[in-house]
Amino acid sequence: MSKRIFFTLFVAGFLLACVTQKKPAPADSLVPPVGVPVEIKPPLGLPVLPVPAANRPTADAIALGQKLFHDVKLSRDNTISCASCHLPQKHFVDGQAVATGIGGQRGTRNAPTLLNAAYSAAQFWDGRAASLEQQAQGPITATNEMNMPAEMCVARLTADASYKEEFAKVFGSGPITMSKIEQALASFERTLLSGNSPFDQSQFGGVKTALSAAALRGLAVFKGRKKGNCVACHTIGEQFALFTDGKFHNLGVGLNASGELTDLGRFTVTGKESERGLFRTPSLRNVAKTAPYMHDGSLKTLTEVIDFYLGGGNSNPQLDSEIKPLPLTAQERSDLLAFLASLTGEMPAHTQQARKE
Repeated sequence: MSKRIFFTLFVAGFLLACVTQKKPAPADSLVPPVGVPVEIKPPLGLPVLPVPAANRPTADAIALGQKLFHDVKLSRDNTISCASCHLPQKHFVDGQAVATGIGGQRGTRNAPTLLNAAYSAAQFWDGRAASLEQQAQGPITATNEMNMPAEMCVARLTADASYKEEFAKVFGSGPITMSKIEQALASFERTLLSGNSPFDQSQFGGVKTALSAAALRGLAVFKGRKKGNCVACHTIGEQFALFTDGKFHNLGVGLNASGELTDLGRFTVTGKESERGLFRTPSLRNVAKTAPYMHDGSLKTLTEVIDFYLGGGNSNPQLDSEIKPLPLTAQERSDLLAFLASLTGEMPAHTQQARKE
């Protein structure tokens, strides 16, 4: 074999090995908390909580996450915190059509509740994050929200002696990293569970008097395939109910005067033409307390939401096949509202102290 051929084969083999070799884990990967994991018990109506093995919550991790959640230090100009858009006293929404960031910057989407967000396999309206950990950094670094670059966020917390001590207590020795910040926030957010609503007490608790006559009639409308058929997307199981299928749908929300979508939703993540204008199905738990509605906050009341569905949404090429005009009477609409109000559950006790943001 000539030296030239040998050299060529050697280089080709070397390059192939470099391509096929498993990539090393990123330096800023998950660091399991060092304390004893705690069990987060879901209330009546909710399933077992999914928790990643690499970030099992501890009491100290949850406490650190709660502190971070309320700390304006996570915003570039020290004016807003995570709790500014997800207020505990407002069922973890802000009551605005779209979120407001530093300097009064207006976003383009409604801030969804964080209650029971731990059950979502895809986070954000467009599903661009696959976990609470991945979601946590988004608002912090977004220029129209908290506008805090990751490295600046880490440097600011590292300069705080109390935070250095608390991170060491949670994660052991080593520097503060963005991943650790995300993990702590996610640990706290996994405790934001709300259930044991009148619906849950009736459906899963066997309390026959938990629902009013109107709410019971509304449940029939909600489930009736030839009525509301809301369960097509807002699912109810035999042992629990998340009131969401976790999927993405196009309702025609956000069309401009020319009939064009102003927000492409899931398409911006996948680039699939079939997913233009698709948004994640929100849970209906606590829906009577989390107005306004839809990804753009364009519908102010539940009455407006029901009227929107009665009209079959807004026509566009990707409109979901389940969205059709609904033949509901005035009484059925009223009963449906009563049922939706019965989905208001108990709030997690550790979040209910008054806070000034």
